[in-house]
Amino acid sequence: MSTTKSRSGRRLIAGTLTTVAVAAVGLLPLASMASAAPHGATDRGPKPTIVLEHGAFADGSSWDGVITDLRRDGYPVVAAANPLRGPASDAAALRSLITHIDGPVVLVGHSYGGSVISAAGAGNRQVKALVYVAAFLPAPGETALQLTNRYPGSTLPDALDPVPVTNADGTAGTELYIQQDRFRHQFAADVPARQAALMAAAQRPIAQAALEEKATVAAWREKPSWAVLTTEDLNIPVAVQRFMAQRAHARTTEVAASHSVAVSHPGLVADVIQEAALATR
Repeated sequence: MSTTKSRSGRRLIAGTLTTVAVAAVGLLPLASMASAAPHGATDRGPKPTIVLEHGAFADGSSWDGVITDLRRDGYPVVAAANPLRGPASDAAALRSLITHIDGPVVLVGHSYGGSVISAAGAGNRQVKALVYVAAFLPAPGETALQLTNRYPGSTLPDALDPVPVTNADGTAGTELYIQQDRFRHQFAADVPARQAALMAAAQRPIAQAALEEKATVAAWREKPSWAVLTTEDLNIPVAVQRFMAQRAHARTTEVAASHSVAVSHPGLVADVIQEAALATR
C-alpha cells in the first residue's frame, strides 16, 4: 500500500496512486475572471474553467469543499445544475453552459455525472481534460445500470426509494431517491452524521430511465482523463471503477472513501483536478 501526502501535509491517502495531484485550486464565477489569482500564485498562462457536474442523489453543494480549495489558486469554477433526466439531454444542458464560458474547460463528473461529461465533452475542442470522481466512464452502448452490475458489490438497489411520477409529456415514470435512514451508510459513510442527514434531506432524485439510457459517445476516447477511485464505495463497486478507468487509460488515484468522496476528501479531489488543469496549460 502506498500513501501520498498533499501539499498541506494534512492528508494521508490510502491506496495505490498511479498519479499524485499536486495542489489545491480556487473559485471564481467565470473564465473572464481567471486572471484574479491570489497574490503569489504561479501563473503559467490563463487557467481553464473547472466545470463540476454532480451526480444522482446530490446537488451542487456536494462540491462546496472542492470549490473552497479550488478558489485558493484562483481557478474559475462553475458547479453546474444537473437535471438528472438522461445522459443525452443532461449533456445538452451542460454543453449550453460550456458555450457561455470563455476559454478552455476541464470537465469534472461525480457518479452519474461521469456519463454526462463523457457525452458533453465529445468532439468539443473547448474541453481540454476530463476528471471522473467515483464516476461512470461508459462506452457507447453501455448504461450506468449495466456498468454498476458488471461486478458484484453495489448495495444501492436495496437502499432505493422509487417514486412513481407523471412526466411532462404525460407518460409514467419513476424517480429514484435513497431512503433517508439508509443514506449515510449507502452514500456517505465517511461524512459526519449531521452533514449526511442534511445531504439525505436535500438529495435530488434521478429518473430511473437515465440509468437505463445507452451512451452514444465517449469523450474519454479523445481527451486526457483522470479518475478518483473510491475503494469503500457501495454505489459503484471499486472493481467497476477500475475497469472503466483502465479501459480509458485514465490517470488514477485510489482512496479509501465512500461514494461521497468530494465531501469527505475535498482536498484530494481538488488536487486531482489541479493536476488535470495544469496539464492543459
